Amino acid sequence: MDKIPILRMGRFLLVTIQVDMHDQLALALQEDLTSRIVKDGARGVLIDISSLEIVDSFIGRMLGTIASMSRMLDAETVLVGMQPAVAITMVELGLALPGVRTALDVDKGMEMLRSRIGPDGEMTGHDPDP
Repeated sequence: MDKIPILRMGRFLLVTIQVDMHDQLALALQEDLTSRIVKDGARGVLIDISSLEIVDSFIGRMLGTIASMSRMLDAETVLVGMQPAVAITMVELGLALPGVRTALDVDKGMEMLRSRIGPDGEMTGHDPDP
């Protein structure tokens, strides 16, 4: 698989990573996702990593970079589905994801995005998870 699919759901983009990430795939995702945010005028990005069993330091940094780029393009990012072993590894590697909101699953992630972005597409000011 050369690309990770990016699905549009109203004002949001949904990225479900179903394959092991390698560096080139992560870089391609970063480029594709930022282009889609601009093209679709997306206000939120939900990235589902529930299928990932391993997140190395490069992939962890790339997820943080994607969230930062999304913020610069006026879109919120929520990372969902992180397995406990992945979370433990990231902490052991000293990888914090500043500015990246997390939720347990896709439903909770979408709820978080909806609470942050009002019906007119503007940020609500409600910040349940600063």
